[in-house]
Amino acid sequence: MIRIILVDDHAIVRSGYRRLLSSEADIDVVGEAATVQEANALVQRVRPDVALVDLSLKHSSGLEAIAGMAARLPPLRILVLSMHDGAGHLAQALKAGAHGYLTKCSEPEEVVDGIRAVMRGRRVLSRDMQDVSPDGGDGPLHDLKPREFELLRLLVQGESVQDIAIALHLSPKTVLNYLTTIRQKLGADNDFKLMHLAARSGLVDFGAAAPA
Repeated sequence: MIRIILVDDHAIVRSGYRRLLSSEADIDVVGEAATVQEANALVQRVRPDVALVDLSLKHSSGLEAIAGMAARLPPLRILVLSMHDGAGHLAQALKAGAHGYLTKCSEPEEVVDGIRAVMRGRRVLSRDMQDVSPDGGDGPLHDLKPREFELLRLLVQGESVQDIAIALHLSPKTVLNYLTTIRQKLGADNDFKLMHLAARSGLVDFGAAAPA
């Protein structure tokens, strides 16, 4: 029996996953979480075999959740199920500790097969990610660490420094220090240039957000 937890900030999405997996004789959903804190606590409490994780947690970070769960329970197998299909998101999820990456365009049977595959120790990529480089290629965001990547993602989605600090459990001063490091790594001296680099890398729709 594969004991699995669901980490997604939308209750209706978690309910859909639970209904899908409840029909599988070898999979048992043993818990749900909507935030990083809930995910970390749940992992320690129920010690699952697999975590199915969304990257876009409201006012929180899927990458932080992955890293935190992996640190707390090293045998845990982590499978991302995300709306993002870019090389940067894939590379950062794997850096953070994920063992597989599926997009939300995946068919239900692909999700079920993916859970079984990561449980067997395989790396899993959804069919629409097969041609995406797992190391992120040589794009401008390639050298960012997972926390830097997530901080940039929140910034270009319009989150304020204060909101980012709350989401990542940092002080506003630490967030500003990270932003300075990110700008130096990317050679961008203002937020507009960061937005441009993020758009080129598929991190955000250039027309969908404005700098914080």
